[in-house]
Amino acid sequence: MSGRVGRVERTTKETSVVVEIDLDGTGKVDVATGVGFYDHMLDQLGRHGLFDLTVKTDGDLHIDTHHTIEDTALALGAAFKQALGDKVGIYRFGNCTVPLDESLAQVTVDLSGRPYLVHTEPESMAPMIGAYDTTMTRHIFESFVAQAQIAMHIHVPYGRNAHHIVECQFKALARALRYASERDPRAAGILPSTKGAL
Repeated sequence: MSGRVGRVERTTKETSVVVEIDLDGTGKVDVATGVGFYDHMLDQLGRHGLFDLTVKTDGDLHIDTHHTIEDTALALGAAFKQALGDKVGIYRFGNCTVPLDESLAQVTVDLSGRPYLVHTEPESMAPMIGAYDTTMTRHIFESFVAQAQIAMHIHVPYGRNAHHIVECQFKALARALRYASERDPRAAGILPSTKGAL
């Protein structure tokens, strides 16, 4: 493992979550949340971001999937922030556009230290993908951004299939985060901010 590793344990009466992330990994993923489609999306995040990612969540799935999905996203955001460390020498900004058949996602991120989310996707999506409530996609990103303290703009201008619409967002996010968090060889030892803090 590299030095840019984050590990977060989050335990409440609703969930128990452990997340480990290595920003300089090779895309090795071991994820188990109990929500199949969510696992599939986190797998996309790790593999396309080239992050080594371990996620283990035990949640109150007898109620519904909300707490499990939300608390996992919160822990993931906190682990990502921890792994970024002082942010010296990173690119800071990243963007990626990813198609998935008829759907398209555009994601731009700024590892700014300030949480902000702009998120748009087609409104006429199917409400469920297996046990996954499609309204949770935005909430995942809200939760991640709040803990990672980054700005994230996600736009899906069109798409028809709910699985494709959600999946292309996670793939584009993975690449955008990868590009933003990578070290810039021309900026070694330099913090990418005129304010002197991120």
